[in-house]
Amino acid sequence: MNVNTQIAVELAVHQRQVDAAVALLDGGATVPFVARYRKEATGGLDDTQLRQLEVRLVYLRELEVRRAAILRSIEEQGKLGEELRRDILAADTKTRLEDLYLPYKPKRRTRAQIAREAGLEPLADSLLAHPELPPESQALAYINASAGVADTGQALDGARQILMERMAEDAALTGELRERLWSQGRLRSRVVSGKESAGAKFADYFDYEEALSRLPSHRTLAILRGRNEDMLQLTLLPAADEAQGHQAAEHALAARHGIAARGRPGDDWLLQTARLCWRVKLLPKLELDVLQRLRESAEQEAIRVFSSNLRDLLLAAPAGPRVTLGLDPGLRTGVKMAVIDATGQVLETGTIYPHAPQKQWAPSMEALAALVRRHGVTLISIGNGTASRETDELVAECMQRYPDLGVTRVTVSEAGASVYSASELAAREFPGLDVSLRGAVSIARRIQDPLAELVKIDPRAIGVGQYQHDVNPTGLAHSLDGVVEDCVNAVGVDVNTASASLLRYVSGLSATLADNIVQHRNQFGPFRRRASLLDVPRLGPRAYEQAAGFLRIRDGDEPLDASAVHPEAYPLVQRMLLETGKPIREVIGNTAWLRAVNAASYTDSQFGLPTVQDILSELEKPGRDPRPAFVQARFREGVTRLTDLKPGMQLEGVITNVTNFGAFVDIGVHQDGLVHLSQLADHYVASPRDVVKTGDVVHVRVLEIDEVRRRVSLTMRSDVRSEPVSAQKADRGRDRDSRRIRQQEQPGPQGSMAEAWARASKGR
Repeated sequence: MNVNTQIAVELAVHQRQVDAAVALLDGGATVPFVARYRKEATGGLDDTQLRQLEVRLVYLRELEVRRAAILRSIEEQGKLGEELRRDILAADTKTRLEDLYLPYKPKRRTRAQIAREAGLEPLADSLLAHPELPPESQALAYINASAGVADTGQALDGARQILMERMAEDAALTGELRERLWSQGRLRSRVVSGKESAGAKFADYFDYEEALSRLPSHRTLAILRGRNEDMLQLTLLPAADEAQGHQAAEHALAARHGIAARGRPGDDWLLQTARLCWRVKLLPKLELDVLQRLRESAEQEAIRVFSSNLRDLLLAAPAGPRVTLGLDPGLRTGVKMAVIDATGQVLETGTIYPHAPQKQWAPSMEALAALVRRHGVTLISIGNGTASRETDELVAECMQRYPDLGVTRVTVSEAGASVYSASELAAREFPGLDVSLRGAVSIARRIQDPLAELVKIDPRAIGVGQYQHDVNPTGLAHSLDGVVEDCVNAVGVDVNTASASLLRYVSGLSATLADNIVQHRNQFGPFRRRASLLDVPRLGPRAYEQAAGFLRIRDGDEPLDASAVHPEAYPLVQRMLLETGKPIREVIGNTAWLRAVNAASYTDSQFGLPTVQDILSELEKPGRDPRPAFVQARFREGVTRLTDLKPGMQLEGVITNVTNFGAFVDIGVHQDGLVHLSQLADHYVASPRDVVKTGDVVHVRVLEIDEVRRRVSLTMRSDVRSEPVSAQKADRGRDRDSRRIRQQEQPGPQGSMAEAWARASKGR
């Protein structure tokens, strides 16, 4: 099965779709471009399928390169038989390939190799073939002091080393034992002696054991972090009953080589050889393989969670082009202020000191009001960090005292703002602006357009991940870059206002081309037509083909340039206009006319039905933004600290992070509350993302408050059973959904509410 065929099987699509997609990607096309403008070629593969295809293509091509190298190596040794060749050609994973190659892989001089050099391989063969003969009597003939074999003990030890190496290099059996360990094995963790105090954050895992098959990704990464920090010792058990697990593996190993306890003189020696092979050679190797597989599986899930949350955050509703005041709250250092105009340009900055120790409350309100009036501010964006609620109270009182201001206040996540403020990009963008004030600008801009502002920040600094600092940075960066690219191109970019940071994620554009576009725009003024992009230095026809459909030109010379209709399809639109006699400006937005068009009548060899339908849909709402309408959470007045919370209190909040065990909600008390998986809905919830996503405004009720550990447990359930988990466990009645929810609260993959909090405190 070739690479494309295998990918087609895995994606459950036709091979011709995969062939077309691979050819396009190999030719330099990007995933967004292929997904949006080459539907006929790929049979409508979407961006998610194309991303999966892209990842598997890299893996399988690397597999083919390694396969060729292994075949060449074994052939050069003169050991490539037909059966081995077939096995190597059939290997579908890198692990299986390496198992097959192990006996032929050049290696350092092993004890088995030394024994072979001493002439002991015939003894090993004889001992295995003739267990009816005493091992010591067979070994007598191989004593050779000059070869380093002084007695029968050394002869038998050398023969054992040869047999153990041979058994350990049995690819088929090694694969079977590895899969058995994966499916039946258990991971046990114990605290390192003397590290109880230093490793307190890993207390849940000081005496812990769970089946590998049930370990969720967040728990796996927490345990592995504990090991890496030398706080936990890990042991991989072959089965629930450790002794039986070892015995089963040893029996399988012995049976594979015809070894059995039949009362013959050599049986015990051979059984001991199989036992040592398992314990000394195979088990340590398989433990490493399984732990690596466990880590990779957990990392993939963590990356998936981070990517999903990042997508939701980037596609959050924009407030739009409004004059906005950004407030970066602080206590001793004051509240930093920045006013930006509708296009994001900085109009004025400053600092007020309403909080302790200065406590300039009244002067701060006057300064705020003056700033709002001076620039016609309509929206105030308040960062959710230290002193956020106190600053929110200041703004609320200011709005009450000066009702003519007519502003709306919104609290936004300031995650990553400090990282951006100190970045080289921020220094280039605001060379004369103090670092402390750049954060206020970012807070203002991210409410206007979250996507345009957040692309300036390393996604790993945004803080919507799950143990993101414990996963492979290369894999994480690749996945997150793909998410950003997909989001930017799904929304589209105004080429006359976008920053270079945003433009670099447009299909076909590099960082250099993005900078060149901005420089050309600054030198010659706004672009009037998409075709003018070809005047940008180093932006050739290929890059233009990839990028043009995702770049918008508002109020330009060509109305279609403001839409997602690709320039290559302009002649098709012109044909529609000629046949109907209508000018383009009468057609755009004319829903009744567009829906009456027979799309099939405009298909040809270049444009199939999917593309024609996309064009008609785009003409109906040109340049439409796929993001939702802007809404905001209203925090409860008078609730600004943990001490203000009471069990049963109804609150409104914003989802800030979604993990596999629940969702975190900003309720305006400087500490996000946790809605455990079991509390997200009245019905059974398999995954939190089935119910909520980052940025959602939700209504919650307080379950428990732990002021000492600064933890708030919340519920989104509406029924009376939404009480603390410990009380829930006592309730054994009601209906099937109730039983399912309680099952989530038992020890296992989901864990209890307390355990979820423990995991959260470790990973955030």
